[in-house]
Amino acid sequence: MEKFVKINFLGAAGVVTGSKFLIETSEKNILIDCGMFQGLKELRLLNWEDLPIDVPSIDVVLLTHGHLDHVGYLPRLLKQGFKGKVIGTAPTLAIAEIILKDSAKIHEEEAKKANEENYTKHNPALPFYTIKDAENTIKQFEVENEDQWIQLSEHIAFRFQYNGHILGATFIELDINGKRFVFSGDIGRRNDYLLNDPKRPERADFLFIESTYGNKLHPEENVEEVLTEIVLDTIHKKGNLIIPSFAVERLQTLMFIIWRLYQKNKIPNIPIFIDSPMGNNVLDVFKRFPKWHKLSTEDYTAMCNHFNIIQSYKETWETIDDKRSKIIIAGSGMVTGGRVLTYLQQLIDEPMTTVLLVGYQAEGTRGRQLLEGTHEIKFFGKYYPVKAKIRSIKSLSAHADQQDLLDWVSHINNVPEKVFLIHGEPPALDAFRVKLKDEYHWDVTIPKLTDVCKVLV
Repeated sequence: MEKFVKINFLGAAGVVTGSKFLIETSEKNILIDCGMFQGLKELRLLNWEDLPIDVPSIDVVLLTHGHLDHVGYLPRLLKQGFKGKVIGTAPTLAIAEIILKDSAKIHEEEAKKANEENYTKHNPALPFYTIKDAENTIKQFEVENEDQWIQLSEHIAFRFQYNGHILGATFIELDINGKRFVFSGDIGRRNDYLLNDPKRPERADFLFIESTYGNKLHPEENVEEVLTEIVLDTIHKKGNLIIPSFAVERLQTLMFIIWRLYQKNKIPNIPIFIDSPMGNNVLDVFKRFPKWHKLSTEDYTAMCNHFNIIQSYKETWETIDDKRSKIIIAGSGMVTGGRVLTYLQQLIDEPMTTVLLVGYQAEGTRGRQLLEGTHEIKFFGKYYPVKAKIRSIKSLSAHADQQDLLDWVSHINNVPEKVFLIHGEPPALDAFRVKLKDEYHWDVTIPKLTDVCKVLV
């Protein structure tokens, strides 16, 4: 009898964020990733809607990695009746725990602030989920090793494979009735400062591949030179350098590069403050899982000792009041929330301030507005004039560019029946579709949000 697998594209289809792919089979229903939408308001509003599927029928969630746009919807999934296990590698689940608790805390604080200061249309404003919801979700976490096949049912098995990008990240191989479904997750880059090169799949009957930079090559810029110049300029102006940073991987990479610049006598011993409670917790994850990255224990300790790690909100204000020239690295990377907003509120209207953007800035985020040269920025219900100098380093992205993506698929030794391009904005998706068609003559599809596709296995 013919058997079909039904694929539901519930996120990261036609857009970068909100990763969710439901694979329905006669034996198990498997959700690959369970992320939140970020960026444009119309996308963020989708987070508040229940999924258009029978959530209690999902048996298991498999996570590629711990970023918010891959794990941030999990507490809402539980609220809609999911009762199964959430499986990932040990570092992925450690990072997911940190991110969910931090995200819940921010949701609670923002709802409270909106209600107290009355800048909400909702009466009352409610958190997207609470710390209690996050804790309930974490109880359903289960660790599995990478590089080892795990049987889910008689004809279904999966394997996690090292993928760079962030600590613990993997691509997922899912074998269903002998057909191999490969979910790329987010693919890391070769020659990363902290992580090893991604492994590459050798077979894929159905390939789901990210395309965030499907139309771009990362610039060949010398990050150390650019950063040195920006730091020296900040000191010369007696100003502050504010670096909004993702707490996972980007923060640790920045710390490593800046520490190395100091070691090489490229920059003086300028005070550096790390203000990211979540980033501090991720540093602990680096310490706990040394096999997943390149840093030796000695280097890790020396690097951490070079920075002032801020522990409280009181210290945030002490740092703002500190008149010295300094570097402040604070969350969040796209300036969507977090501690960085407090610094920008006080310092973005000063010409001596430099704001350095160091990662992907999704459409609809404050980071994208700054990158595109906005004259004012809105948060906490008010507008603030942008007088600070805005700089960016494009080449620190943790995502593979077009050449890295092509390199990643180059070891696939069969012709996939179908290739689905996911995690990309329309120009990137289309450019990568054309590239794969030209180079490999593969059958490439760009699914849209809520599309359903049936394939024979």
